Amino acid sequence: MAAANGISKSDEAAEFAAARDLAMVEVIYSGGLRISETTGLDMGDIDLIGGIARVRGKGKKERIAVLGRPSQKALRNYFKLRSTVGGGRAPGSPVFLNKFGKRLTPRSFQRNLKNYLIAANLPPDLTPHKLRHSFATHLLDAGADLRSVQEMLGHENLSTTQIYTHVSAERMKEVYKEAHPRAK
Repeated sequence: MAAANGISKSDEAAEFAAARDLAMVEVIYSGGLRISETTGLDMGDIDLIGGIARVRGKGKKERIAVLGRPSQKALRNYFKLRSTVGGGRAPGSPVFLNKFGKRLTPRSFQRNLKNYLIAANLPPDLTPHKLRHSFATHLLDAGADLRSVQEMLGHENLSTTQIYTHVSAERMKEVYKEAHPRAK
């Protein structure tokens, strides 16, 4: 069915879904969020001007996550299209909506991501949680301290965060081999 502007409803739905899913990927990676934390965000949790989001993690613990410029841009683009499915701006309304205007479920996003990976001929084992792992590993590789990463991930115990130091240690060995004069 073609709309008056020449864009079909299915084109609008695909554009909405793509903008939403890109925004979700950006938020997950930018803030180190779990998929359930991302789908659980409400409009009142997002502060695009301040570049932060209030996140409710495991055990209903709250923390602040940073939203980098790419995630802020993706959210702004998504918010422009969000009203097409009846999404309101009330503080308690969900940020990420399905095509019926209801809160998107973690499982639906996982399914969508899998379809994007297949379409792009990328390994289908990439998961939203691997984006979270990448967030932590990239921070540690860039010199962030373990306690800060622990706080950003919302881990209660430091030992949970320490799993990322193994990957970072491998990166450290690579840098050492490439840069140290006695490594060869």
